[in-house]
Amino acid sequence: MRKLLFIALVMFGMASVTMAAESSEKKQTVKALLITGGCCHDYPFQSDKLIKHSQTVANIEWTVVNEGGKGTKAKIKLYENPNWAKGYDVVVHNECFANTADADYIRKITDVHKAGVPAVVIHCAMHTYRAAKIMDWREFLGVTSFRHEHKAEYPVTVVDAKHPTMIEFPKDWKTPKDELYVIEKLWPNAKALATSKSERTGRVHPVFWTNQYGKARVFGTTYGHSKETFEDKVFLSAVTRGLLWAADKLDKNGKPIKGLSAK
Repeated sequence: MRKLLFIALVMFGMASVTMAAESSEKKQTVKALLITGGCCHDYPFQSDKLIKHSQTVANIEWTVVNEGGKGTKAKIKLYENPNWAKGYDVVVHNECFANTADADYIRKITDVHKAGVPAVVIHCAMHTYRAAKIMDWREFLGVTSFRHEHKAEYPVTVVDAKHPTMIEFPKDWKTPKDELYVIEKLWPNAKALATSKSERTGRVHPVFWTNQYGKARVFGTTYGHSKETFEDKVFLSAVTRGLLWAADKLDKNGKPIKGLSAK
C-alpha cells in the first residue's frame, strides 16, 4: 500500500512539474512597439496586416504609436521621454519623415537603441531623417540610402540561406509591385541576407539584412511600399522572423523559441 502511495505521489509530482512547465511556456511573449506614420504609405493598413500575421506565428503583444501626420517633417512626442522604449523587447520603425533633421532629436532615438534595444526597420525608415547631417540614424539602420527606383516585381536572391531569418525564405520569390531602394553604403556591422538587382543599372542592392548597432540587434528590409507587399505572406513572415531574431527569440531553425509559438 505504501509503495502504491509512493508511486502515486511521484507521478503526481511529475504531472505538477509538467503542468508548471506548460504554464510557464504559455506565458512566453514578445512585447513589440511599432512606431509609424508620415508620408506616402497607408500605415494603418500596413500595421494591421503585420500585427495580424505576426500573431499567427508567435505570441507577440503590440503597442502602436502612429503620430506625425502625413507629411515629411515631424517630431514624435514619445521620444521626449528618455525611457521611451522601456518595457519593450523590440521596436519596429515603419515611419517616413525625410525632412526631420534635428540632431538632438534623432539621437534621442538612436542612443536608446545603441544601449541595447533591438529594432526592425522597414522601407521608408531608410529615408527617414534623410535631411540630417549626422550619420547616427544611418549607422543604426545599417544602410545609407537617399533614393529609390521605379516600382516593379523584383526577384529576390537569398545570399545567406543559413541565417535563421532566411531558412524558410523561398528561392524564387518576387516582390509584388514595390520600390527598390538604392543602397549607397552597407555599414561595417551590417550583413546582407538577400538582394535584388536594379532593372536600370544592373547594380545589386541589399533588400534584407542584419545590423549590430552598439548592443542592439537590428533587422531591416527596404521593401514594404505597397499594400500588396503587406498582403504577401512571404514578406510578412520574413519581417516576423526578423523581429523574433532581433529580440533573440528565434531558434537556429527559424522558429519561435519554445513556448512562444502562437496558440
